[in-house]
Amino acid sequence: MTAQSKLIPFFQTLGPGIITAALVFGPSKMTLTSKLGASYGYETLWLVVVAIFFMLIFTQMGARIGLSSDQSLLSLIRQKWGKAAGIVIGFGVFLVTTSFQAGNSIGVGIAVAEATDTPTWLWVLVFNLLGMGLLFFRSFYKTLEKLMIALVGLMLFSFLTTLFLSKPSLSGIVNGFVPSIPLGSAGLLIAFVASCFSIVGAFYQAYLVQESRKSGSGQTSAKRSATGIYILGIMSAVVIICAAAVLQPQGISVNSASEMSKALEPLFGSYAAHLFLAGLFGASFSSLVGNATVGGSLLGDALGFGNQLSGKAVRGLIALVMICGASISLIFGKLPLELIIFAQSVTIFLVPFIGLAMYAVANDAEIMGNKINSPFAKIGGAIGLLLLSGLAVWNFNELFLK
Repeated sequence: MTAQSKLIPFFQTLGPGIITAALVFGPSKMTLTSKLGASYGYETLWLVVVAIFFMLIFTQMGARIGLSSDQSLLSLIRQKWGKAAGIVIGFGVFLVTTSFQAGNSIGVGIAVAEATDTPTWLWVLVFNLLGMGLLFFRSFYKTLEKLMIALVGLMLFSFLTTLFLSKPSLSGIVNGFVPSIPLGSAGLLIAFVASCFSIVGAFYQAYLVQESRKSGSGQTSAKRSATGIYILGIMSAVVIICAAAVLQPQGISVNSASEMSKALEPLFGSYAAHLFLAGLFGASFSSLVGNATVGGSLLGDALGFGNQLSGKAVRGLIALVMICGASISLIFGKLPLELIIFAQSVTIFLVPFIGLAMYAVANDAEIMGNKINSPFAKIGGAIGLLLLSGLAVWNFNELFLK
């Protein structure tokens, strides 16, 4: 067997984890990480480790559930708690993904528009149509897998090259992994953890693992699914470091991920700015397709249409998420604040419930067999659930009580 023939199956087994990393690391995530670096320098790097630790625990939990049963995770939840529980999760995820889809559309539009000096709305249309065009491929999962691996590769190249150009402080990076909470940073730190520790992404890992097996993309494992989450952590840390090295010394505050490219151009030229915009494009387009896939397939499963990406009803619902997101971005030109609040309010009540449902299924010996949660996963998962509940309480207080 040649080296190439060995490598292809290996990369195929990484697919589910890579897809999860790509859909989590979107334009809003880039904005948060850039803002952390611009506002607090290297001081919050330790938080990446914390968020990735819990994301790993729940992503591997999702992968093991997908490997343990031929039934979907929502089907297993329906068996344990009834049909209503599955419908609540399916509709909730659909509402959240649809609400945030406008941000993904705008991100991909801005990335290309600023690089080419053309209208944003044009590229919003082009890339949403391109995303919907992917649904017509006979093997949508294999196409999605290859696309996400390519886009994650583009992001890694873009951000690591930007890191090299920015020449960050090595001592600052090392000290950044020592836990500390900068004054006034609590809200931003909580928002970062909530975005990086994406329970919906971990939940969907069970579906991706099953889809990978059905499509013949190669057997996967929980450990290999974790590779994508490590990459998510690397990208998050690199963007924080770049922002700390480039934006903080200039006193530039960040309101969008594209502002990083504007700051890079005077220092390193248009090449560096376009390179970072390429990373923003990768983050936006991967989230645009991945986010819609999560929302559409989970709603399809909740409504009884199944969850296979080859199903016409599921593809129709995925397209619906894209259409809603593109329409909102074209009408408003941005992600309306009301939609952000709506999505957050749905998430407040939904995320701890999803995490608890996953945790209970992964602890069920009849379902999981020898892939049941280990004592370490049980303890880590329980702490993660407490963290999710704490985030929910804080968000509720910020949205409704202040």
